[in-house]
Amino acid sequence: MTIVEEVPATAHMSGDGAAARKAMIDSQLRTSGVNAEFVLRRMAAVPREDFLPASARALAYTDRAVPLGEGRSLAAPVVQGLMLQEAAPNAQDKVLLVDGGSGYLAELVRPLVASLETLDAAAALAESRKKGDCTLLLIDGAIEQVPAGLARRVAEGGRIVTGLVERGLTRLASGRKLGGEVMLLPLVDVGIPVLAEFNAPKGWSF
Repeated sequence: MTIVEEVPATAHMSGDGAAARKAMIDSQLRTSGVNAEFVLRRMAAVPREDFLPASARALAYTDRAVPLGEGRSLAAPVVQGLMLQEAAPNAQDKVLLVDGGSGYLAELVRPLVASLETLDAAAALAESRKKGDCTLLLIDGAIEQVPAGLARRVAEGGRIVTGLVERGLTRLASGRKLGGEVMLLPLVDVGIPVLAEFNAPKGWSF
């Protein structure tokens, strides 16, 4: 499934949810180095509980991933906070976002950028005729590799922020597309739900 959206969109705020979001910011985000004001504003405005099944909404502001079903999870708040802070999206950005299954990161990003295209993991693996049409690629999950077709969508000099799986550990990583190649630099160890569709092919071992 592919969704192309032009900004802006609405933000929500309500009583108890607002208090929970403030506690999330003070006790989880700020203490983990997420201090960029634009990130804190967006995460204060968007109710995480709206992106969870009714049975899991009480877990919306816990400091761990919340299962969504079908192998998907909403990552802990600090994960999306770090991703958004590292990406630093701007009003000129054309963003391609691979959704982790919740839609939450897309809602955080949408008002900050010129345009937002959201793909699920299966659509992100499919071949596309588009090339070099996004300035920022966000992947809401940890991957072992950026597929060639997805890398082609990134413009020369474009930024990439994703989770990266290395030797069984997940890390936040960022990079750019330079000389036609995607270069990623691991930044910090953090628990990020894995998108198994992006696992590297396993070779034979003897």
